[in-house]
Amino acid sequence: MEYKLAIIHDYLNCIGGAEMVLRSLGKIWPEAPVYTLLKDEKAIGRDFIKNPIEESFLKKAPAFLKKEKKIMLPFLAVAPETFDLRDFDVVLSSSGAFSKGVITKPNTVSISYCHSPMRFAWDYTHRYLQELALSKSKKLLARLILNYIRLWDTASADRVDYFIANSKATQTKIKKYYRRKSTIIYPPVETHLFSPKEKTGLVQEKKRRGNYYLIVSRLAAYKKVDLAVEAFNKLGWNLIVIGDGPEYKHLKKIAGPTVKILGFKSREETVNYFKKCRGYILPGEEDFGISAVEAMAAGKPVLALRAGGALETVLEGKTGEFFDSSVVEVLAEGVYRVEHSIKDYDPQEIIQQAQKFSRHNFEEKIKKFIEEKYMNFSREFKQEEE
Repeated sequence: MEYKLAIIHDYLNCIGGAEMVLRSLGKIWPEAPVYTLLKDEKAIGRDFIKNPIEESFLKKAPAFLKKEKKIMLPFLAVAPETFDLRDFDVVLSSSGAFSKGVITKPNTVSISYCHSPMRFAWDYTHRYLQELALSKSKKLLARLILNYIRLWDTASADRVDYFIANSKATQTKIKKYYRRKSTIIYPPVETHLFSPKEKTGLVQEKKRRGNYYLIVSRLAAYKKVDLAVEAFNKLGWNLIVIGDGPEYKHLKKIAGPTVKILGFKSREETVNYFKKCRGYILPGEEDFGISAVEAMAAGKPVLALRAGGALETVLEGKTGEFFDSSVVEVLAEGVYRVEHSIKDYDPQEIIQQAQKFSRHNFEEKIKKFIEEKYMNFSREFKQEEE
């Protein structure tokens, strides 16, 4: 089946879970152009994605403004509406914020792979305003801007013909905030990079577990990495944190002698850290949580907050454990439980659970979904014209 497809992605200025999804989409449709609001080639590297990339008019904005998305909010809402997508049969947005707001022709099918409805405008809005630490007058202005963004977000959701959710947690939010149905297709995890190929390799991995726990994350406040840092400070146990973001300096400041904040590491280096860790910590609520599944693909148990996407990936007592509230002592107690059971976890069972979320499964399901919806949409459009 032939159709011309374009991919829209919010930002290409760091590498996180959403960008891993984008890279898989690029491999499925290597000729498809990728449109993005903002791009930072230094942050993502030239070889991250091979598709042709077109950046919005915001590329002309001063560098200091590009780093302050809070100031640019009204412009970010306008940017996706300026892309000229008249030549495409299918427009697929990889969206956690603005990219689903693209404007398409009536006979173009618009499909949104939703990582989450924009957090700062909906479920995270009160925390977001608190973190801004604004004066009363500025906070009032911020509330008005966020109200406008919510109105825009709801209107832009109506432009989408079909939603794909990355988890049940995201599906629930799409239904609540947009009043729309969605189909769940879990994100792609490159499980083959992490898992030993032979069973003998599993035995060796189990014997030579490292002496540290691991977090690989974008360092943003809502990720709650500070909670884990404080817990491991109290425990006096080794924790390694890989990733970059606005919380990097703060985490470096509060990290004790047993906690290392390493910043950005290459993919190859990061995979090695996964393979050698004792276990993985997921301290905040994730809509899915690709890094936790990557850890399981390496046969490592995961300690996760009992919320969000982790409820769909972590099997309690088999592939990891949960902790029940965002309190330092509760997380620390969870780490004790994982350590106490460390010899009982079966790496093969953990890896098998991770395989359910492989890139192969993702690519197979999303290709089928796109083709079916394009065919149905085209048929219905022709019938309406007649």
